[in-house]
Amino acid sequence: MSERWVLNASPVITLARIGYERLLLDQPEEAVMPQAVAAEIGAGPRSDPARQAVQGGRFQVVQVRPLPQVLAWDLGQGETAVLSLALSEPGWTAILDDRAARKCANSLAIPVKGTLAVVILAKQRGLIPSAAEVLRALQAAGLRLDTQVIRSALERGAGETWE
Repeated sequence: MSERWVLNASPVITLARIGYERLLLDQPEEAVMPQAVAAEIGAGPRSDPARQAVQGGRFQVVQVRPLPQVLAWDLGQGETAVLSLALSEPGWTAILDDRAARKCANSLAIPVKGTLAVVILAKQRGLIPSAAEVLRALQAAGLRLDTQVIRSALERGAGETWE
């Protein structure tokens, strides 16, 4: 497994809310979080599980210099840092859910995966027994995913159904 992931706030926050942030650490060979993302998560409530995980040292935090071609998209600081690292270092995949950031990634040919893909991959790799169960918990925790997209991904990627 030679995957390297650079993590944005949304996947960390939503997976930590349901106790599954480990899916971001257990799958790739290496996972890092830009300082801008750590700061964004650290500004959350003290009781936030993602904040506790970041402050507890669960994630490797790195400094990232924003690249002009990413800055031109006027994204948030976290998304800009994630995409700048993934663009400047071949072999890194951006893990993010933000629609505008995904458009930027696609236009710059940056590999990108969202929380849905992280969960489907975890099921394929035997890290979780049910992708549908995790996705239901994520929806209950506030992650907005289109039902048709979930249904399709579950059927194709995990051999599961969405009822």
